[in-house]
Amino acid sequence: MGDGKWRTAGRALMRVIAVWAVSTLTMLVLAGALPDFQLQSDDGDTITKTAFTAAWGAGAFGLLSALVWPVLVRSLLVVPALVLGALVFFLNGSLLLIALRLIPDGRGDAAPETAVVVAAVMSAVASATSTALAVRDDEAYRRRLSRLADRRRRRGRSPDPAEPGRDGPPGTVFLQLDGVGHDVLVKAAADGLMPTVAAWLADSSGHRLTPWRTDWSSQTGASQLALLHGSNHDVPAFRWYEKETRTVMVSSRPASALEMQRRAIRRTHDGGLLTVDGASRGNLFSGGAGQLALVLSMAARRGKGRRSRAGYFAYFSDPANATRTALSFVAEVLREIGQSSRARARRATPRVKRGGLYPFIRAFATVVERDVVVAAVLGDMFAGRTAVYADLVAYDEVAHHSGPRSRDAERVLVRLDRSLALIAKIADHTPRAYRIVLLSDHGQSPGETFAGKYGLTLKDLVRAGCGLPVPRRAQRTRSGSEARDAVRIALHRPVEGQQDEHPAKLSDPIVLASGNLGLISFPDIEGRATREQIERRHPALLSTLANHPGIGFLLVGGEDGSVVLGRGGAEVPVAELTDDEGPLADLGIGAADAVRRTDTFPHVADVMVNSMYDPATGTVHAFEEQIGSHGGLGGEQSRPFLLWPRGLTNPLDVVAAETAEGAPPPPGGGLVGAEAVHRVLTRWLQESSGPQVPVRAEGFAGADLADEPFPADTPAPADAPVAAKPPTPAETPAPTETPVRNGLKAAGTPAQGRSGTAGTPAQGRSGTTATPVPVRPDTTA
Repeated sequence: MGDGKWRTAGRALMRVIAVWAVSTLTMLVLAGALPDFQLQSDDGDTITKTAFTAAWGAGAFGLLSALVWPVLVRSLLVVPALVLGALVFFLNGSLLLIALRLIPDGRGDAAPETAVVVAAVMSAVASATSTALAVRDDEAYRRRLSRLADRRRRRGRSPDPAEPGRDGPPGTVFLQLDGVGHDVLVKAAADGLMPTVAAWLADSSGHRLTPWRTDWSSQTGASQLALLHGSNHDVPAFRWYEKETRTVMVSSRPASALEMQRRAIRRTHDGGLLTVDGASRGNLFSGGAGQLALVLSMAARRGKGRRSRAGYFAYFSDPANATRTALSFVAEVLREIGQSSRARARRATPRVKRGGLYPFIRAFATVVERDVVVAAVLGDMFAGRTAVYADLVAYDEVAHHSGPRSRDAERVLVRLDRSLALIAKIADHTPRAYRIVLLSDHGQSPGETFAGKYGLTLKDLVRAGCGLPVPRRAQRTRSGSEARDAVRIALHRPVEGQQDEHPAKLSDPIVLASGNLGLISFPDIEGRATREQIERRHPALLSTLANHPGIGFLLVGGEDGSVVLGRGGAEVPVAELTDDEGPLADLGIGAADAVRRTDTFPHVADVMVNSMYDPATGTVHAFEEQIGSHGGLGGEQSRPFLLWPRGLTNPLDVVAAETAEGAPPPPGGGLVGAEAVHRVLTRWLQESSGPQVPVRAEGFAGADLADEPFPADTPAPADAPVAAKPPTPAETPAPTETPVRNGLKAAGTPAQGRSGTAGTPAQGRSGTTATPVPVRPDTTA
């Protein structure tokens, strides 16, 4: 053994001794402070004997935690995830009781409830000590993570000597900050809330930032489906009614998410963005990845193929991680209760109810899901995966209930930036280089709820227009955020159906809400109901809706073509819609094309309702209980961002190259639609894995460093297609094999993991879970 290995072994031994010593002191302090915890015999012992007993107990507890804990967590994967988080304390306490029984002469003893407290404190202290020592020795921290990743790779598949090392093609990590709009990100970076993002933007060789425009349905279901699978065709909203099956599709329900994913794969004939050595973490959809953790669409699958929840093992197998997350969970619940109480005391407006289970739902999104997803991403990076896509939902959940620019939401951005900093720092020590791409799926627009402003819900208004009974008191339209259903899945509880989604009579309308977008369907009318059919049955309905001050416009089919209705009798055929006049005048560039596209969907609702939008304040009125909403047109909700390293092709250059190849220019220029962003992401993965060079359309210089505003308005053809296949630049050598659409080839490796059956998500190389990694603690609980 060389001198270097001896020094490494010596430092490792000293770290173990230091942690053992601190744990021993902690146990002695707790024995003196807690009446039901003793380390002495009934007759008393000397100080030396008591210290020896504490050292024995601390050492036994540490060994049991290291050896037995991973086995316990793996065996309890069948237990609901949040229940497993609660069991962390009791399992830790049980291990401590066993450790005390191992002390000679039976000197150690503790009441069961006291053992839970002692174990939690000791795990937290041991974690803090290990972290402090690792901070002083980053190389040791990196080596530990590398060893864990190598061990996992060896168990999953045999080593491939041809795989590139640090000097090989870089991998790509896509981090989605759910619901963070472009303007919110820019302001947070400028105000010092997100110093990591600010540093990326300030570095002349760092990252570039540009906004992009969503489709009419500005929500995660539509945007992420297109980002990962290349198509969001026939996704009119977050939830919609399908008459042929009498089914309400909800993007955050596993069965619906899986069906949406299957339809996208059938349409594109492509498994997804992550089919080659990819990992999907915390997403609604798999993206074709073989490595899955907290993927909603996979929660609907049973048996051997259901691997999504195994990501919990990757994190909770470390008792220190489990204890830290459990304590942070409790702190977040208390933080939410305090913040909501202060908002009520100040009588802040707008405001929605935040009681009941919401504090726990928020804590799950901002603590549990964040910690598990970040740990999985770090494991993927040390495993050297080619592409990783992760969704961090914390901001979106808090902004729905506190407002997109509230102090509550800003504090979440601070903690998210710390996660970004950790990932960026770890990228310096991974087996291969990584390029970090930051993006969002939509923004959020503020505003008082429709019910709060007008005293009735959209469903009440529709029933009044139909001449049906209306409740004397407005019934709340419950918020339908993704985190709520994710919690129910983590608890192994069925995602509850909303009983008011199904009418008492078949002739009654079904009214659904997706942010400030409402959908009205008449289940007893076969196919899409026309304006003429609706007016014959309910003569006052359409005029009641169109002239309401809280509604901006309606889209309804007609015998001579679909029309858009607005206040004051405004009526514009869809084919003649423009962005600068009529009911869509205040909604910005591209609104007309977004409405036209949705009008072609097979499952567009009989009546699509978009709330009012005030361009002076940027506010909308959500049809759900949300004061920060998204799902329709109007304001910042339709303006997410894309932040990418400078070495990658500028997205606007990709759009310009597509236009040069004959694709219609997007309305108003810029990056329009999640499908277009998918093509950009695919292009970047191709550049990372092969000899491609960035495209550069003639005469186009790319985006500015910090922020590229949308170009000036330009008219777009009414029949402009949505998607265009990205061209292969002339400089790129012809591939030796025929590539699949949007498929990727790792250097010298044909695309893998394609599914042979339409509608079945493709799998990657391995079915193993991500490497369990010890994550340095977030300093803010």
